[in-house]
Amino acid sequence: MAEFTLPKNSVLIKGKIFKAPEGATNIRRFEVYRWDPESGENPRIDAFELDMDSCGPMVLDAILKIKNEVDSTLTFRRSCREGVCGSCAMTINGKNSLACTKAIDSYSGTIKIYPLPHLQVVKDLVPDLNHFYAQYASIKPWIETQTPAPADSERLQSKEDREKLDGLYDCVLCACCSTSCPSYWWNSERYLGPAILLQAYRWLVDSRDESTGERLDELEDPFKLYRCHTIMNCTDTCPKGLNPAKAIAETKKLLVQRKLG
Repeated sequence: MAEFTLPKNSVLIKGKIFKAPEGATNIRRFEVYRWDPESGENPRIDAFELDMDSCGPMVLDAILKIKNEVDSTLTFRRSCREGVCGSCAMTINGKNSLACTKAIDSYSGTIKIYPLPHLQVVKDLVPDLNHFYAQYASIKPWIETQTPAPADSERLQSKEDREKLDGLYDCVLCACCSTSCPSYWWNSERYLGPAILLQAYRWLVDSRDESTGERLDELEDPFKLYRCHTIMNCTDTCPKGLNPAKAIAETKKLLVQRKLG
């Protein structure tokens, strides 16, 4: 049997414990991944006991309370607090999600918070998304046309064509789906992953775009598209309720239909 061990400097160690204020009665425990590349120390898990009577209802509220009142060195991304920007994507109790959309009361016991998996960590809960965004740029996420734009109007589409974009344009590029995908874990240098492939399909089915053939040519690759094995982690974990697996399957169908003429 194969055995895998982490490098010594990657092994998690026990971190600090921050007790709740004296007199607090409504207490929840949060265990948070911490790593500072400048310290030279191993990553650790710090435990924070928070008084929920003075904390907002969402997991992001708890993280903000930790940073504002307990340990100001905690590092994470956040912006809109409405599930729109995708900034606060992280792993909460083993599942990727947006911290601003997950209620603390939806979890029982200790809440464990880690950065998105299988990405390099910049610091604490901040993953390195440079490669992810480079893959996004590679699909040319904009309308490409050859015909001149109408002189007196926008490029219009029917209501039916517009409806084809539902469930696609809603993606906030949080990377929850891609980082939950085993195929992306092992082949992320060449496999585009669920989030980017969903975005690619969004432009394939946009009736205003005139580069469908070229887009399909770019995707017809053993790794870019066909590393998807329909594991469905992407659809299960998407915090927006989207279905990247279906978008990938529809893209494969377009390639087959093109071959069959």
